[in-house]
Amino acid sequence: MGVEFGRIMELMPDITKAFGETVYMIGIALVVALIIGLPLGIILFVTDKDLFWENAAVKSILGFIVNMIRSIPFIILLVAITPLTKIIAGSPIGPTAASVSLSVAAIPFFARIVETSLREIDKGVIEAAIAVGATPWMIIKDVLLPEAKSSIIQGVTLTVISLVAYSAMAGFVGGGGIGDLAIRFGYYRYDNTIMVVTVVILILLVQVIQLIGDRVSKSVDKS
Repeated sequence: MGVEFGRIMELMPDITKAFGETVYMIGIALVVALIIGLPLGIILFVTDKDLFWENAAVKSILGFIVNMIRSIPFIILLVAITPLTKIIAGSPIGPTAASVSLSVAAIPFFARIVETSLREIDKGVIEAAIAVGATPWMIIKDVLLPEAKSSIIQGVTLTVISLVAYSAMAGFVGGGGIGDLAIRFGYYRYDNTIMVVTVVILILLVQVIQLIGDRVSKSVDKS
């Protein structure tokens, strides 16, 4: 036990750095997912049949792109978009490079969650807003988002947790973070102590994210 604890303390700077890289990657990907995925999810919903921006062509094209990206396993996506990663990040490896792949994976994932959350809204509420002369922007801002905010926050939580898992996989291709630490020290060097530590860190991180997400969602739902 003493030897294992000593080993952990020895690698504490690496563990701290890896944790920071993981938070950095997830943070960038989450921001991008919110900026692009939220409006994309709204468009997927409002262009559906019998809604105020009904547009079968837009719905089909965007739906196809979203489904196509979501169908690609993340580890394959990491490799497939390497040229794009080089253009944006300047390098195919490292936390910044990994955040590009994480963002590409997170956008369609979160967009579908937003679309699903909006579908839970009673259509009568939307029809009532249209009946009193509300513009499409007013309906989105004052009806759709407020009505679905609790569900969307839960979707944000789910997206972040998925990004934690994806970021760990990024370690296989030199993406940095906890996954990279587990591969370099735990797998290649057969260091079971570090492997266990990285797993525990990821589990605790997910538990904290879920706890915060649940509390925020419940708080918003009561307001």
